[in-house]
Amino acid sequence: MKSILTKEAKIGLVSIVSLALLYFGINYLKGINLFKPVNHYFVTFHNVKDVTVSSPVFIDGFKVGLVRSIVYDYENTDKITVEISLDDEMRLTSGSYITIIKTLLSGGELHIHLNKYVQDYLKPGATIEGRMEEDMMQAVQEKILPGVEVLLPKLDSILGGLQALINHPAISQSLDHIAKTTGNLEVSTRQLNSLLSKDVPGIVSDLKVITGNFNEVSSGLKELDLATTVNSINVTLANLQLTTNKLNQKDNTLGLLLNDRSLYNNLDSTMLNASRLLLDLKQNPKRYVHFSVF
Repeated sequence: MKSILTKEAKIGLVSIVSLALLYFGINYLKGINLFKPVNHYFVTFHNVKDVTVSSPVFIDGFKVGLVRSIVYDYENTDKITVEISLDDEMRLTSGSYITIIKTLLSGGELHIHLNKYVQDYLKPGATIEGRMEEDMMQAVQEKILPGVEVLLPKLDSILGGLQALINHPAISQSLDHIAKTTGNLEVSTRQLNSLLSKDVPGIVSDLKVITGNFNEVSSGLKELDLATTVNSINVTLANLQLTTNKLNQKDNTLGLLLNDRSLYNNLDSTMLNASRLLLDLKQNPKRYVHFSVF
């Protein structure tokens, strides 16, 4: 059976299909869905650094579209127009604006800032104001780097002083003292551990013995008839008090001796005379002893 298509027609058909697949493939890799309805808007910027075709468009962190093209206005050199495609459900209010935010990984991103205080919506194809967010790297270069340059000489001086302090002999001596102190503490700790392991069990055993003895003494005290003992002590004290009262009175011999001054003086005088008599007897025995010879 003879083929209807010629060889040239087949080649042309394959080429068309290949180009179509290539087109769809490239757009798919760019994140463009050709079968999804979208609305196109235009945004004007003064600088679109890091923004490329297929850069994402976000609102509140959610991706709602892509950059479709970037056109530089050669007549108005201060104006760059960026065409964006947004999801069909995405509607922009009047007074909304779009900013470019630069990231380290994905480059430039477009972020939509809706005017939530109006109900007037822009039609597809409208032009939206574009604004530039402050470039982080540029801010670092303009604000932080000058301060760092000022701090570098001071930091160098501080490091030099710190190095001199570290190399000071007193620091080395202090470190040696600390090392020695640490060594002494280790020795003391070992001795304390040895003491605790050897002597503490004996001390604990002695404490147990003492506690047992104390329990025995306590048991013995519980068994004593304390009431009888106290009564006996009270009786003894009463008798002692009675004896003391008797001694303070003059109706008995001991009372007279202790309380009658005249009796004491007479007794003292009698003792003195007896002492003199004995002394004179020793010195002059002939006065009192006579011998006669028959």
